[in-house]
Amino acid sequence: MAEPDRPVPHRPGAVSLFFVAKAALFALGFWIWLLVLAVRGGEATGVHLIAATGAICTTLASVVLGARVALQRNAALRHAELKRMLVDISWNAFAAAGNAEQLGGKVVPFPTAAEDGERPANRRERVSVLDRGDRNRGDWGR
Repeated sequence: MAEPDRPVPHRPGAVSLFFVAKAALFALGFWIWLLVLAVRGGEATGVHLIAATGAICTTLASVVLGARVALQRNAALRHAELKRMLVDISWNAFAAAGNAEQLGGKVVPFPTAAEDGERPANRRERVSVLDRGDRNRGDWGR
């Protein structure tokens, strides 16, 4: 049996992965630059500081963007599964309620609309704000 055509849930796509890869590539470049500067030796200068700052910042950016993409992908999959489960539950409830007479009381049928004269016993009458009388002043028991 073929899977019905359902819309594909939103998943982070190529653009999000592009930015993660771009940040990781820049981080790699900064780390290599810092390594080359460290191997050459000499005093730490402003160039070393720029390379170290760039390496740390771009590494953190790539980690944060990667975590965000992973969380979005996971949330999209969970949301799609939840929607499928709700559709299956509602379809099964609809089918079972339609077959309630055949199953002999094992399924609770869908409620029907009440007649004009019928009102549920546990339902209170609604009172408008203007009809409440003295209750707005705190005179509840009088």
